[in-house]
Amino acid sequence: MVAITAPTNGAAPIDGSPAYAFDDSAVVVRTLTGAAIASVGASLPETVVPSARIAEKFGVDADWIVRRTGIHERRFALAGERLSTHAARAALRALERANVRPADVELVLVATTTPDELLPNTAPLVAAEIGARGAAAFDVGAACTGFVSALAVGCAQIETQRARCVVVIGADFMSRVTDPDDRATAALFGDGAGAVVLVPTEAPGRIGPVVMGSDGEGGAGKIVVERAPGRIQMQGQDTFREAVDRLSWVTLEAAHAAGVDLDDIDLFVYHQANGRILHAIAERLALESERVVDCIREHGNTSAASLPLALAYSDERFRLHPGDRVLLAAFGAGTTWGATVVQWGADPVDQLR
Repeated sequence: MVAITAPTNGAAPIDGSPAYAFDDSAVVVRTLTGAAIASVGASLPETVVPSARIAEKFGVDADWIVRRTGIHERRFALAGERLSTHAARAALRALERANVRPADVELVLVATTTPDELLPNTAPLVAAEIGARGAAAFDVGAACTGFVSALAVGCAQIETQRARCVVVIGADFMSRVTDPDDRATAALFGDGAGAVVLVPTEAPGRIGPVVMGSDGEGGAGKIVVERAPGRIQMQGQDTFREAVDRLSWVTLEAAHAAGVDLDDIDLFVYHQANGRILHAIAERLALESERVVDCIREHGNTSAASLPLALAYSDERFRLHPGDRVLLAAFGAGTTWGATVVQWGADPVDQLR
């Protein structure tokens, strides 16, 4: 990096803007700090909605839904429940597990499509609720890919030493934008929130390059929620095919960017959109089923909350171990997609004190 210094002759441009001179002899070298995931936390509404209840409405049995989606049940938030409350609860659980004080959090990112209000954003409300007062906070909107996008932003802030501790949250109440009378979508979605704590680490490459992309021209109409009536509309078959294609491709790209082979990855954590999508990706990439997380059975499609909830699900079942390589990948409306390879675990976080 070339240092920029003020000119010694006092000259200034005619337009009055500051004048700078470039000194090629003064080179500033910035060493990037590594970023790592210290912990994960989750929060789910208490209300469980089994597929049998939805199936009865449409005159079919629960197996009809399970065969097409892999979903046996999902959680729905009650009318009085707030997304920000569940997002904060997931964040606090992750902070406690990481042994990090809320006062040490310098940035809160919330990936969501379903905030409680159009304004304010969810992130500053969460920051206040967890006790990270004064922390920078903003929402990230990339539909089901939102958590990967927010993770990329959070990692960059730590790697460039603009923040020491970042909380990244994925949270969505998809039941609030789902039409209960739409047979094509009524059984797919659920509600929840998940969070991870990002901290600095001396070990580089704990979170690999994040490969992301979008196709707003060809894919914008496949999944849509218009302001009125505010209900999700989806082209199911087209979405299915593109999700399998994009997620398979971005898996290979993320592994290549991280310098690893698929055989080197211990766990594949995909957006839990549909059980058939997970199986199709595993078959295309020749992945053993035990290496592919499938928790859509219990959660349904929770959009931006899907990946952190899948991480929490895996952690609770002792499927995540320090040093494991974990691939995270998501596909969402827009269309958007993203993936990265993470080495699970972090160094002690004494450097935050």
